[in-house]
Order: sequence, then C-alpha cells, then structure tokens
Amino acid sequence: MSELNETGREYIGYEYKELVVDNSQLSFYLDGYENLGWEMDKRQQPAAGERKGKSMIRLKRDRKIMNKAELTRLQRYLEDCLNQISSLEASKTDAATMIALILGIVGTAFMAGSTFAITQEPPLPLLCIALAVPGFAGWVLPYFVYRNIAARKSQELDPLIKEKREEIHEICEKGHNLLV
Repeated sequence: MSELNETGREYIGYEYKELVVDNSQLSFYLDGYENLGWEMDKRQQPAAGERKGKSMIRLKRDRKIMNKAELTRLQRYLEDCLNQISSLEASKTDAATMIALILGIVGTAFMAGSTFAITQEPPLPLLCIALAVPGFAGWVLPYFVYRNIAARKSQELDPLIKEKREEIHEICEKGHNLLV
C-alpha cells in the first residue's frame, strides 16, 4: 500500500482544518494543535478578508496517524477548553459594558431634560442646572465604573482561566505522549 511516486516520496493523505484566532493567542493554539498531530500547512496563503487582530491558521494531519481516535477525543476536549477560555475572557467586560452604557444613557436623558428646561418659555435655569449636574455625572462616571467592574471581574475570573490553561497543558502532554 505504500507506493513511491516518481519523486521517491510515499503518498500521505491529509485531513485539513482551518481556525480563526486572535493574534495574541496564535502561538498558544499552534502549540496545542501540534501536540495533537496537526502541523501548519506550509503552503498557506494569506487569507483575504481577515479581521483586524485575527489570523487564520490552516493545519493538516496525516489521515492514518496512530491513535487517531484518542487524539480526536483529546482535540475535542482541547477545543472545548479553548472555547471556555474565550467565553471567560469575554465575560470579564460584559457586565461592565452594560452598566457603563446604562449610566451613559441615563446621563444623556438628564442632559436632554436640562436642554428642554432651558429652551422652555419661560426658561427654567434652576431646573436646567439641577438636571445638568447628574447628566454630566452620567457622562463621566461610566468610564470609572467600567474600569472598576472590569478589574473586579478580571480578578474573579483569572484563576478559572489559569485552571483551564493547566487542563490544556495536560491535554497537550497526553497528546504528545500518544505521538511519540
């Protein structure tokens, strides 16, 4: 079954996989998949339309690799852990963004009330000032609230992310041992 072609090389059938990952996580993904038998396709062309801050990785793996079933199981586990890390990273700022947006909208509503109070006939300058103060606060505070909430959430989630990374290292070690 192992026939040599004119160049003297044996035929190898490959399976292929494409991933779109953050540039900051590129090496982490490559290390993980390489320990499961995948290698970067050297004929990879730059992908058109890649989003800013993201890269497309094209991988290939021998279709007849030893321990393929176990490697595939480990790969699914790896992908699940990577997805969980991505979700945890995104959730660091989700609540902070929502609260900051709500504060900004409330501040804008107060500023609208202030504008209507001063443009009314006759003008109501005291009401305008009374509504403008919380309006300006609603425009300034979201920045500080966002930073505070995001920092607290980050402290809360960093140990979970570190734990998932340790799981990934164990998966990669098991995969590497199956390849050796």
